[in-house]
Amino acid sequence: MLSFGPTERKQSLEAVVAPESPAALTPLADAPDAVERTRSAPPQVILSFDVEEHDRIEAANGLAVSPELKAHYRERLEPSTRWILDQLDEAGAKATFFIVGEIAEHNPGLIRNIHRAGHEVASHGWDHRRVLTMTPEEFRFDLRQSKDALEQVIGAEVAGYRAPTFSITRETPWAIDVLVEEGFVYDSSIYPVRHDRYGMPGAPRGPFLARGNEHSILELPPATLRLFGMNLPMGGGGYFRLFPLLFTRWAVKQLARCENVATLYFHPWEFDAQQERLPLKKVSAFRTYVGISRTQGRLAGLMGSYRLSRAVDAAKAISLPLTTDPTDSTDNRTRQDSRIRAIGAIRG
Repeated sequence: MLSFGPTERKQSLEAVVAPESPAALTPLADAPDAVERTRSAPPQVILSFDVEEHDRIEAANGLAVSPELKAHYRERLEPSTRWILDQLDEAGAKATFFIVGEIAEHNPGLIRNIHRAGHEVASHGWDHRRVLTMTPEEFRFDLRQSKDALEQVIGAEVAGYRAPTFSITRETPWAIDVLVEEGFVYDSSIYPVRHDRYGMPGAPRGPFLARGNEHSILELPPATLRLFGMNLPMGGGGYFRLFPLLFTRWAVKQLARCENVATLYFHPWEFDAQQERLPLKKVSAFRTYVGISRTQGRLAGLMGSYRLSRAVDAAKAISLPLTTDPTDSTDNRTRQDSRIRAIGAIRG
């Protein structure tokens, strides 16, 4: 089973942003003025977008979607993503785009523009298939297809991965091993919440090392709000649309006190209130479309409140005492050391 130790997971990412580098994280012990800078500087947020056509969402799994509606969603993907790019450009901010690999076949220009604008292109799988539905061999093939397709378009390495529907769980420890073996630097697939479709409520709320059967990888979990002894999902998606914006801000502020960095995620379709809607049942329709008319204004508000960064920059800068795992292979330790500078290991 995928694991992390109950004692070590209480380690916090006590770090601040070094003044000379917007993305750099430095341990408090190495920064005498860290407390003062933490008070004065806005929290750091990893801003990310999961790019897929609207009919690929989990709520539409098994739904009969007509070819015409699928074509509609494919057409709407580009303008909604370009709207996001425009907002980022106006804010002078950079973000990470986790992109479904198949999009590289029919819209490579969009992916190329994302990369040329200075944003990170990362993998969201080949066809938005959940990891839980695959064998290790199928997952490896899925990763290779997606990574290769994206890299061919942008001419640069793809370092990050986010599983569709956060579908890496305790039952799929082999997924961590495959990610490391296929050259990924970090993962953002484990949501430390209890949910009917995903989640690992006992996982750390801030960056940690997730361990598979043989290897470990840096995990950047979506933001949560700790309230009444529970982790409430406030990293984005439906929670961003349903709850007042103050809950998202509360979660970011709470994480900033102990972890320093919060990860937020959104989807281009969530900013397109004019798109046609999927023929969902009432509960699914509510969860999918609640608050969609106010998302554009909310995103603009968030962009002006925080120090935004790409996931890959935060991953490279995270600094914690490194705990060596004696059961880990030399190859894996070398691989991790060459890609991630001093991160703390969470052992089972």
